Amino acid sequence: MNAEFFEALTMLEKEKGLPADYLLEKIQNAIVIAVKKDYDVNDDNVSVVIEPETGKFNVSVVKEVVEEVTNPNTQVTLEEAQTKRKTAKIGSTVLFPVKTKDFGRIAAQTAKHVIRQGLKEAERSRMYADMQSKEHEIISATVSSIDERKGIATLELSSGGIATLPKSEQVMGETLHDGDHVKVYVVDVLPGDRGPKMMISRTHPFLVKRLFEMEVPEIFDGTVEVKAISREAGARTKMAVWSKDDNVDAVGACIGPKGQRVANIVEELGGEKIDIVHYKEDPAEFISEALSPAKVVKVELLEGETKSCRVTVPDNQLSLAIGNKGQNARLTARLTGYNIDIRPESGYYGEETN
Repeated sequence: MNAEFFEALTMLEKEKGLPADYLLEKIQNAIVIAVKKDYDVNDDNVSVVIEPETGKFNVSVVKEVVEEVTNPNTQVTLEEAQTKRKTAKIGSTVLFPVKTKDFGRIAAQTAKHVIRQGLKEAERSRMYADMQSKEHEIISATVSSIDERKGIATLELSSGGIATLPKSEQVMGETLHDGDHVKVYVVDVLPGDRGPKMMISRTHPFLVKRLFEMEVPEIFDGTVEVKAISREAGARTKMAVWSKDDNVDAVGACIGPKGQRVANIVEELGGEKIDIVHYKEDPAEFISEALSPAKVVKVELLEGETKSCRVTVPDNQLSLAIGNKGQNARLTARLTGYNIDIRPESGYYGEETN
């Protein structure tokens, strides 16, 4: 029977990918609970020894040797104790082996339940660890179904498992269909009663950042660094990059030969526009760069608790600087962290300027 038990343990370890030590701990705890229930004893009165190396599997009730027995479940007379161990004496303890067949039905069910729960917990822990290793990374997935009413997409992940992509995390204007292959960004991994849950997104700015890391060798090896990124998914992304090597043009590296690198990412994102600008340590210079493609005449940093600035642009560049429905200005503000007031060189008509 012991041989069968250890064979089953080895099989569980291989099939479930669960460490034998973890399984043994859960099984020992389960047996202790079963013996306590069946023999009406405490933890201290149960001994469970499981040694896979030697094939040893012993379960015993620990009883104290006393002159007068008041609790037969935990005490034993000297005479009876010496039938088990001749050297037993008053005050010592003696092990009385318990055979598995002596376990009551309820005790056996308790042991099964605890072992089953232990295996579930171990699997959840393993899944959680596996999923956490994908946190803040891009993974490939296949659309398996779409909830037509709520718009929620269910995806089969290339790393294994299932995740849902809420409508709010889908790119506006992008229509997903069963069987579509998509890339998603893993925002977070949360533990749960039914197992870990992976929070994924197609709209997160870091999806674009990770795509550039995969596409641009200079970013991957650390020569070029993405300093800031802002995004309105499906429409436009602004990304500020910096090179630690003066001989490497950060923006040029991201665009790639004949624009191929950025083109590949634009295609992956369904035509989303991408502005790549040089990062500058000086806030005024950075804001001027970030407002690209508009030309900037002057940037004034304003005093106050909030980071604000006033930007002057040529009259014919005003609409370009603000962008369609204010998009260029919004993305620049998020990219730089500054509230931006954009004005034409001629000033606002009918309005005084300070």
